Amino acid sequence: MARTFPIKRTAALAVVLLLAVAGFWYAQRQVGDGPSEAAPANVGDAGQQLAELKIAPRTPMTGYSREKFPHWDSQGHNCNTRETVLKRDGKDVKAGNDCNPTAGSWYSKYDGETWTKPGDLDIDHVVPLGQAWESGARDWAQDKREQFANDLTRPQLFAVTASVNRQKGDKAPDEWKPPLVSFWCTYATDWVTVKHHYALTITDLEKRALQDMLRRC
Repeated sequence: MARTFPIKRTAALAVVLLLAVAGFWYAQRQVGDGPSEAAPANVGDAGQQLAELKIAPRTPMTGYSREKFPHWDSQGHNCNTRETVLKRDGKDVKAGNDCNPTAGSWYSKYDGETWTKPGDLDIDHVVPLGQAWESGARDWAQDKREQFANDLTRPQLFAVTASVNRQKGDKAPDEWKPPLVSFWCTYATDWVTVKHHYALTITDLEKRALQDMLRRC
């Protein structure tokens, strides 16, 4: 019986230590909780992916048109890509049989504004179609450009304030950044994720802007 006491005591101490570590881990996860955008889960990969992107000058926009990126494809259930994003990104969204939203609210990550009319929102391509054209998409087959324009898997499509999206246009991060600085980390990570997946190029200035934004993570 005397030999069993140290074993039980050791086991008890191990349980206490495990609970303490778990409590510390949970507490650390709560630090910084608040209205600011949290760092995305894949932010640790963004630096490596950024380093792997090919540096090259942007090609001319010659030959570009949005029609070369067929978008708002059918996603089933009478919904196209735009309507699918509005349903995904909104709160308490109501829609008719045609899937067109009739009510709801939408928070725009770019500027922190909330909207209740779908017409006040654009569906933004994080990496704009024109930007993609300048960095490699001009050489793609049409079906790949269509996939890019309707990509619901990568962080490429978001409902945002229409006027802000139109200010952005086809600009890269060295030319435009979201007004909401707390979103810069996520924006840079999303941009890198999309460009890396599609093997699009970046410029030196674009890379520096992304590195600066990632330092805020």
